Amino acid sequence: MAAVRAVHYLNQFFGQIGGEDKADITPFQKDGPVGPGTALQKAFGDEIEIVGTVICGDTYFNENIETATTEIMELIAGYQPQMLIAGPAFNAGRYGVACGAVCAAAAEKFAIPVITGMYEENPGADLYRKQAYIVRTGDSAAKMRTAIPAMSKLALKIARGEELGTPADEGYLEQGLRFNTMHHTERGSSRAVAMLLKKLKGEPYQSEYPMPSFSRVTPRPAIKDLKKAKIALVTSGGIVPKGNPDRIEASSASHFGRYDITGIEDLTEDTFETAHGGYDPVYANLDADRVLPIDVLRQMEKEGVIGSLHNVYYATVGNGTSVANAQKYAHAIGLELSEENIDGIILTST
Repeated sequence: MAAVRAVHYLNQFFGQIGGEDKADITPFQKDGPVGPGTALQKAFGDEIEIVGTVICGDTYFNENIETATTEIMELIAGYQPQMLIAGPAFNAGRYGVACGAVCAAAAEKFAIPVITGMYEENPGADLYRKQAYIVRTGDSAAKMRTAIPAMSKLALKIARGEELGTPADEGYLEQGLRFNTMHHTERGSSRAVAMLLKKLKGEPYQSEYPMPSFSRVTPRPAIKDLKKAKIALVTSGGIVPKGNPDRIEASSASHFGRYDITGIEDLTEDTFETAHGGYDPVYANLDADRVLPIDVLRQMEKEGVIGSLHNVYYATVGNGTSVANAQKYAHAIGLELSEENIDGIILTST
């Protein structure tokens, strides 16, 4: 039996081209497996063959989604694929969006199975979980050793034409699909009562009909008099003093920094920069006010539009940072600002 022909999609980093400095490269192809594709190929054995790899820079793709998708589809078509594999992207947001979009386009254009791998908090996961099998991975490339076996296991099962179990059984993210199944041992009412009893006792239980969970944030009352308000700045755009003294990570930040801006009217190229690794830093490094608008707020302060600008701002990096850590940082920063009697917070991003 001939091996299933698969094409692998990678970004510039995993395609072994370079880091953020190469994120603007246009799509191109290489025959055979590249980077993590070599580990996938080893796991596939002779059942699936990665006949080609398509590589594209994350910045180029996300800034030119329609054009990039068309170019990538043309490159993939040349390999006459029977399956597409993308990533894994872990928790890299731009990469996750690219993997998901490429999978969705390939599934529609070629009518082939598409598989990628992501951390469940990756924005690409929510956008494309219905169009692709998204294997659940850890939040960073350090989890590659577990991601490759999980992705290859699912790909092989699909290649063999085997019936797939539930997302929990197969290790991919739920796609919002519901199927009727037959229970020959217990009727529905018995299972429902058993689950209710476990819930009342505080014991672990698993619903047969899981509902989505959405966090809710209660809006604060409007500021009554902006002219008397004390305003603070918080950013997930990674703006830090030159040299990044707190060593905030470019991705998956493990902490935040607090920086004194007393007497500072403008953020200059010589004094501030961005630590963020998820966007092109050139323009932010030239003028950090583009991400953290201290110059504008100082002007508003002088004109009496606001009462005052708080003399400390807070910064972290949102790129790949987990929701749990982001909530932890927000709580800590919020407590500090509440003690300073701050009336309003402006949160800036990228």
